[in-house]
Amino acid sequence: MVDVLVVGAGPAGLAAAARLAAAGAGRVEVLERERAAGGVPRHCGHPGFGADHRGRPLDGPAYARRAVRAALRGGAAVRTGVSATGWAGPLTLDVTAPTGLERIRARAIVLATGARERPRSARLVPGSRPAGVLTTGELQQTVRLFGRGGETVRGRVGRRAVVVGGEPVARHAVRTLRTAGVEVAAVVTELPGAATGFGAVPVLTRTVVVELLGRGRLTGVAVRGRDGRTSVLRCDTVVFTGDWIPDHELARARGLAPAPGTRGPVTDGAHRTVEQGVFAVGNLLHGVEPAPVAAAEGRAVAAAVLGLLDGLPAPAAGVPVVTAGPVRWVTPGLLGPAVPLLVRPDRRLVRPVLTVAQEGTPLRRERLRGDLVPWRSVRLGPEWTSGVDPAGGPVVVGAEECPESA
Repeated sequence: MVDVLVVGAGPAGLAAAARLAAAGAGRVEVLERERAAGGVPRHCGHPGFGADHRGRPLDGPAYARRAVRAALRGGAAVRTGVSATGWAGPLTLDVTAPTGLERIRARAIVLATGARERPRSARLVPGSRPAGVLTTGELQQTVRLFGRGGETVRGRVGRRAVVVGGEPVARHAVRTLRTAGVEVAAVVTELPGAATGFGAVPVLTRTVVVELLGRGRLTGVAVRGRDGRTSVLRCDTVVFTGDWIPDHELARARGLAPAPGTRGPVTDGAHRTVEQGVFAVGNLLHGVEPAPVAAAEGRAVAAAVLGLLDGLPAPAAGVPVVTAGPVRWVTPGLLGPAVPLLVRPDRRLVRPVLTVAQEGTPLRRERLRGDLVPWRSVRLGPEWTSGVDPAGGPVVVGAEECPESA
């Protein structure tokens, strides 16, 4: 029996455990199926993860080590190589550990299982199953394991690669490949305007991969451009980037239906799910936000968990929130008055007008100063939902495009 069981030792899970343990939540235990804690940042050997106490930039592994230390200093127990395999009751999980099968009961459970890039099989790209087909995570793990250059890593990764995707993670994949001594033949993206940030690497926009070529090893990819014509890019490696999907299997096994758009479990503004005592944070809710954003959600969930442990009554579930027009997703999925929102579009929108309405009544309407892009969310402060009626119908978040973005 533990007081709080956190599933997932990435930025969100570790931040939640650190805050809860330090606040006196009792026994806080973190389960991580990988052999080391820290989540995706462990494999990201580039800066962009904040700074240390001296102001020096942190790369992913350093950020992950700091997050693990904070959880341990707070008093949490972090267990690696342990997988949660299913539910034995409302707040009881069956797990597989190096020592065998266990059943762990908790007073509260925080799901922080994160997100993963959609693999080639789920993207429905035809072809045989040749070696040399990777996601960004697989690429980064391989380079980190076998070094940043030389014949060993090139033998594992390849010598000439094509990167598929136009989000920032595609730029990280290009940087990782070039650091490993792998030539990048091209970046292929369906997006119309992702041609910056790749240096001298050719970027083929509005282009899709339609087939993988080769049998024993990849020999090339067939691509179809904006003109409808098909051509072949010769390569022995292809890296599929972006297209994030939450690791939501455990949530769905408990009957927590995924929210439209995000495919993560529906939560309220305090990260409560519809299951009493079960919370969800981080990129399980929205793939994918930067590590500091996920960690902030981990810290934020502590207040609601502590309230549950103290026996405080849970508030009403909240009003459902839905999207309209080019808005791909919004979270949280259940709203009370004055709750901030994260919003992401399905395509680039040039200085759009964002709208929030309930039962046809406008709550707020405002033009953004910058563009909205599908790989970065915008945060709408609590003033956007200050007029939500808790007894009213669904809240609709939409966007109106400028003529030049059409």
